[in-house]
Amino acid sequence: MSKIIAINAGSSSLKFQLFEMPSEEVLTAGLVERIGLDKGIFTILVNGEKVKEIIDIPDHAVAVKMLLNKLTHFGIVESLNEIEGIGHRIVHGGEIFNNSVLITDETIQKIEELSDLAPLHNPANVVGVKAFKEVLPNVKAVAVFDTAFHQTMPERSFLYSLPYEYYEKYGIRKYGFHGTSHKYVSERAAELLGRPIEQLRLISCHLGNGASIAAIEGGKSIDTSMGFTPLAGVAMGTRSGNIDPALIPFIMEKTGQSEIEVLDILNKKSGVLGISGLSSDLRDIEQAAEEGNDRAETALEVFSSRIHKYIGSYAAQMSGVDAIIFTAGIGENSDIIRSRVLCGLEFMGVYWDPTLNQVRGEERCISYPHSPVKVIIIPTNEEVMIARDVVQIAVPVHH
Repeated sequence: MSKIIAINAGSSSLKFQLFEMPSEEVLTAGLVERIGLDKGIFTILVNGEKVKEIIDIPDHAVAVKMLLNKLTHFGIVESLNEIEGIGHRIVHGGEIFNNSVLITDETIQKIEELSDLAPLHNPANVVGVKAFKEVLPNVKAVAVFDTAFHQTMPERSFLYSLPYEYYEKYGIRKYGFHGTSHKYVSERAAELLGRPIEQLRLISCHLGNGASIAAIEGGKSIDTSMGFTPLAGVAMGTRSGNIDPALIPFIMEKTGQSEIEVLDILNKKSGVLGISGLSSDLRDIEQAAEEGNDRAETALEVFSSRIHKYIGSYAAQMSGVDAIIFTAGIGENSDIIRSRVLCGLEFMGVYWDPTLNQVRGEERCISYPHSPVKVIIIPTNEEVMIARDVVQIAVPVHH
């Protein structure tokens, strides 16, 4: 058995899960928040109980030392030598990385070079990589990219209809995100359906505060809703999704804001938050809509109808669909959104059971047995995918 740690570092946070592989048993999990801010929060699971500490955590290196220290302190591992592999989630792999790779100095350099494609995420991810490298220099580490799964998209899906030299010179194209999640749920769906993934046409709906839809044919992504950045596609918690690009100079002119400020509005103040004026959290919006708030109702309509449209378009692209998958926070927990998205898809063979749909966060098929297209809720597990990749690439598992 090998112990593998999966890491997801953000600009001021660090999520972790420690696995026993190949059994995939979670030994502990936790979260370090407010790194570099006052009153940092460190949370770790010890024997199923959350242990929480509020302490200043000046940087990621300190957060990593603290995390490793806690593993031995609580007896989760007897010694740090038991950790045989580290998997890091990296948001953007550009066109360079179409799969997970062993982390070397050269890999780190390439990830840093891609930072202008993901200025908020890649630098933070690299900080996490370096922090672990410093404390556990001899442990093999693997980079797992959010964009890698979508590198199988054909040109017709990933090219923008812009001057071709923009693609050649600046790498301007659709990249797509949430790849680790789409890959996990599509493989799990094939298991649940008892069919080889090579024979399946799947539409995966990863619906959280960030949301993306993917068309997966024969186990490969052939199209996805997010674009050059995670701003494109469906409406999200605070992101606008697709809009007419001519709106950007128009808004600048009307409001006197700079392009950076307008982009900030599209990323952080739009989506269901912008329409409802209430919240970016769908639970708040569902409640307000129930209480008769018109704008909240409109926000729900916009959110679900865009997803509904993508499902229709991806079914057309694959000449049909075998299953529709719902995953991530909203996809797993909101029966209201699922029912609105699915409503009216009977014409393409989607027959779902409203009583089976009354479920939260549970793996379940909610379509009728006679439905040609299956509808499945699958809780995503990006961390376990990261751990599997580490085992595959870096760590021969001891039996």
